[in-house]
Amino acid sequence: MQNKGLIKFFAILFALVSIYQLSFTFMASKVKGDAKSFAAGNSDKELKYLDSISKEKVFSLGFTDFTYDEVKDKQINKGLDLEGGINVILQISVKDVLKGLSNNSKNPVFNKSLADATTNLKGNQTYLDAFFDAFEANSKGTVKLASPDIFANRSLQGEGGIDFQMTDAQAKVVIKRKVDESVESAFGVLRKRIDKFGVSQPNIQKLGETGRILVELPGAKDVDRIKKLLQSTAQLEFWETYKIEDMGNFLMAANDALKKTEIKKTETKTVAKDSLSDLLTGGKDSANAATGNNPLFDKLIGQGGGPVLGLFAPKDTATINGYLKRADIKVLLPADLHYAKFVWGKPTKLSDAKGKQIEAVELYALKGNRNNEAAMSGGVVTDAKDTFDQMGKPAVSMQMNSQGAKSWEELTGRAYSQKSNIAIVLDDIVYSAPGVSSGPISGGRSEISGVFDVTETKDLANVLRAGKLPAAADIVQSEVVGPSLGQEAIDNGTNSALIGLLLVSLWMMIYYGKAGWYANIALAVNLLFLFGILASLGAVLTLPGIAGIVLTMGTAVDANIIIFERAKEELRLGKTLDESVKISYSWRGAMSSITDANVTHILTGAVLFIFGSGPIKGFATTLLIGIITSLFTSIFIARIFIDRNINKKNDLTFVTSVTKNWFTNFNFDFLGVKKWTYSFSVIIVILSLVSIFTNGFDQGVDFVGGRTFQVRFEKPVKAEEIKDELVAVFGSVEAKVFGSDNQLKITTKYKVEEHGIEADEEVNKLMYETLKHHYATGLTYDQFINSYSGKKVGILQASKVGPTVAEDIKTNAYWAVLGAMIIVGLYLVISFRKWQYSLGAIAAVAHDVIFVLGIYSFCYKFMPFGMEIDQHFIAAILTVIGYSMNDTVIVFDRVREYLAGNMKGSFADIVNSAINTTMSRTINTSLTMIIVLLIMFVFGGESIRGFIFAMLIGIVVGTYSSLFIATPVLVDTISEDAKHVVEDHHNELKA
Repeated sequence: MQNKGLIKFFAILFALVSIYQLSFTFMASKVKGDAKSFAAGNSDKELKYLDSISKEKVFSLGFTDFTYDEVKDKQINKGLDLEGGINVILQISVKDVLKGLSNNSKNPVFNKSLADATTNLKGNQTYLDAFFDAFEANSKGTVKLASPDIFANRSLQGEGGIDFQMTDAQAKVVIKRKVDESVESAFGVLRKRIDKFGVSQPNIQKLGETGRILVELPGAKDVDRIKKLLQSTAQLEFWETYKIEDMGNFLMAANDALKKTEIKKTETKTVAKDSLSDLLTGGKDSANAATGNNPLFDKLIGQGGGPVLGLFAPKDTATINGYLKRADIKVLLPADLHYAKFVWGKPTKLSDAKGKQIEAVELYALKGNRNNEAAMSGGVVTDAKDTFDQMGKPAVSMQMNSQGAKSWEELTGRAYSQKSNIAIVLDDIVYSAPGVSSGPISGGRSEISGVFDVTETKDLANVLRAGKLPAAADIVQSEVVGPSLGQEAIDNGTNSALIGLLLVSLWMMIYYGKAGWYANIALAVNLLFLFGILASLGAVLTLPGIAGIVLTMGTAVDANIIIFERAKEELRLGKTLDESVKISYSWRGAMSSITDANVTHILTGAVLFIFGSGPIKGFATTLLIGIITSLFTSIFIARIFIDRNINKKNDLTFVTSVTKNWFTNFNFDFLGVKKWTYSFSVIIVILSLVSIFTNGFDQGVDFVGGRTFQVRFEKPVKAEEIKDELVAVFGSVEAKVFGSDNQLKITTKYKVEEHGIEADEEVNKLMYETLKHHYATGLTYDQFINSYSGKKVGILQASKVGPTVAEDIKTNAYWAVLGAMIIVGLYLVISFRKWQYSLGAIAAVAHDVIFVLGIYSFCYKFMPFGMEIDQHFIAAILTVIGYSMNDTVIVFDRVREYLAGNMKGSFADIVNSAINTTMSRTINTSLTMIIVLLIMFVFGGESIRGFIFAMLIGIVVGTYSSLFIATPVLVDTISEDAKHVVEDHHNELKA
């Protein structure tokens, strides 16, 4: 081996760097362990402990010291499936951005195009492109994007803007830039909010040009709070309000009109005596007003007064909104109230007649105008902070700029003189509506008070400081993982890794003896390098990533197996150990096979990295890094020990007494049985296709959209009973046993297309109310929904995928599988210089993919573990493609070598001999893979069992297809003339 000293130097240097990088991970884990011990299960206390030492020195290398923040930044980060936390993808509403850019244009072509873009959006198509397509179809050239009543408006005119002379193509460039600027602005606002939220190592990134933003909050636990924080547009406004006496006549008229249409009788109930009931009954007992025939007033549950028209139950707000938006009700508003805007306040608590605390929401009427504009915008706020009001209750104080201070003084002066109230409205919710009792307020300082806790005021101040989003941000995909579930994943991953490492190492020692020890040393160094690179790159380790590492242990010995097998062959031919080793490490020895096999791995891994997301990208990352490090260690590290053995004149046979004769006289007519194998494979493919088209698949929410909950109960439950209970609430529900019989995976599409906070909260509350009777310990809503350390029951994991995101994921999956097959096929054409090799490999891979799909289609209804077709499954399919190609390349490389050699016999005899000589390496490379996959299947945890099963089946079938499909197809597609040329050449050489 050339430059042996240089290789040793770099190997030692790389090892030291890896140890250095990993030391930060070990130290960060130690500090976190100390924090956990100190907090004794209190997550808030744990976070405060870590915050308190963030700037303290916790790690010393003698010549330099590191604070906890510095150590934390250099560690290997754990993904949500290991750490616990919340992962969401926010979709910035490009539709809202376009409306804003057009100044809310009323142009019918423009508005129809907005609606059509939403309806006709295709997989992987951006909303903006869909809008352009729809506009072109609707306008038919009669209306331009640069029309004065669309985008050539005052706000978009000027340098870099749009003028009415622009063509649609020119206008599209400007519109696209403006939309990108809005997404960038939203990205900045969200980053500011998240930075102040208080979780460790938050991650926020834009996802290409889709208008989507990924937010990962490891360790975050309060689900509802975080969703509110992220989705709040922070549209702060100050409105003047009407009083109850201003709206009384309208409300009575509305109630009378509703009596004629709302024929369903409501229950008679007593309403608390208040100013509204006094107003309506002339001071008589309010109970008399609630006769059961007042559609509007019968829903009152609490006292109104001043700017509050009344209090209603949250469940009735949608009904009341429907009443007030009806055209026949709106016409009842007198001319001076025509532009009134009805909004709700922040939920509050109210005592009913029995003294029980119930939730209520206040109804307000704001003084609007023709353009539905507030008296004053919140854009004038320059600073906000959480504080306490004069009563000692949590509040938020705000400071305005000079323009805002002047407007605020005018607004408060008017409210003072008119004895009216000013509603402080954030995202169409009234947070408070104070009166002004001491004259106009100067200086631009104001305060939001109300029914808050300290956490709410901190979040409110945070979003106001960060600024408003330029458009609504909808959560189109989300995942919540509890920390206890993450710890289970770590334990399962660690167990499978250790057992896999032990078994692979043991097999290498049994099969190759002393050389196996060298391969095991190379494997250990490979793992050190792999983790070192992950740490230095700041990569995120996920559960599929751990699977990728365990899988790397199987592939790490593949190169050694190919090299060792070639060295054994050369020794049998009578060459010396030194000669055999040199040949095996040469290009005509094992290097061509190793190169081709690993390039196919890298190509499929790259496709997986490009098209994958989240945990799947983590799997691809570890797989790609593992391929590179395993190549280095297999070729160079193991070689160092082998050469040292040669120099010391020690015996090295690459076998043990048990395995020395294994596969040495293997002689099977692979081409002779091709009729049978073809028939068998054709039958399997046909049956698989029939099952796929008739039985279908168990498609996960990744592909069809929906909400999924992993729910753990205190005792074993029956999936069908839980399903029946939930169907009554959600309509359509699937419930399956997930792992143990006290744990279910529950899936529903209930309100999956509604992205607001309210829809998510409604689903969570309905889930809790329906299932809480199964928990004897009296589990609270927060305990059931939110994550916390040591959580054993309730929702351990929840995810939501919107239909548009699901369509994009499905489209990516198709392109990923198809692209991987095409790319690898093209590489094989270039490498082997004959299209027949590529066709044989593609036929084998297609056979393998259809076989695995058929198994999943046929078996998903009765298998005891999940067999969903989702992103994880696509990752498994791509991995199968890579390893099927690997096996095929090993066989093809030997076939190519034999066809170019001097063996006498027919074309079929030469090919058969080539295949037979690869059996040891083919079986060994596949066997090591199967061992580690079996270990992961048994010990890796329920969440990746279906993923591992797909790879396990794929590797077994891939080994079969490499021998019985790929090579026969190669032989059958080579012309008879070409075969005769080979035969004549070989026979001449032997003559």
